[in-house]
Amino acid sequence: MKVLGVDSSGMVASVALVDSGVTIAEYSVNFKKTHSETLLPMIDEIMRMTETRPESVDAIAVAAGPGSFTGLRIGSAAVKGLGLALDKPIIAVPTCHALAYNAWGTEAIVCPIMDARRGQVYTGIYEFIDGTLEVIEDQMAIGITDLLEKLTEYDRPVIFLGDGVPVFKKIIDETFEGACMYAPAHMNRQRAAAVATLGMQMYEEGIYESADDHAPIYLRKSQAEREYEEREGKK
Repeated sequence: MKVLGVDSSGMVASVALVDSGVTIAEYSVNFKKTHSETLLPMIDEIMRMTETRPESVDAIAVAAGPGSFTGLRIGSAAVKGLGLALDKPIIAVPTCHALAYNAWGTEAIVCPIMDARRGQVYTGIYEFIDGTLEVIEDQMAIGITDLLEKLTEYDRPVIFLGDGVPVFKKIIDETFEGACMYAPAHMNRQRAAAVATLGMQMYEEGIYESADDHAPIYLRKSQAEREYEEREGKK
């Protein structure tokens, strides 16, 4: 089975092609460019370099959220367009699940954190049991101090990863009472290969949708929506 993976949920733009358990190609950029500039050219480059016909792809996996509202919309639009054009199913992979999957095999609790602003993170709490990613607590938007209190209750070592680490590392170091570590550079940000591999498992379990039905997972309202409601509430 051949799966195209796409992740534009944060600063990283990442595209990968995974075929029968092997990563054929992966292209990731963590730089200050908009995903609308980079994502489709990256997909085109991977297809060209691997001599892959787009119609030979069996499914398209995308990091469906939470994450950057703009990034999620761009990724969603890209995969919807491809899915409709190629008549391929979309596998909506939860962003935090895919981030946690980077730490495959660890015995520690895995806690991806993405900066959600206003002292909050998008996160989930995970572990690996017999090589399978298990969800301890599903994706949520939560204050960083509330998250650390949750994690303390498990009384187990924790691996943190994601773009929320540099934002909240000082708070974690000063307030978290348990043992923790931070994932190294090759596994601490979004990777489309993780999205595609996890997506392949979801597809085999029958968890996928049509391009028409696909929509991002936001978890909460955008900043623009919140500011609009605040202005309306003051009138």
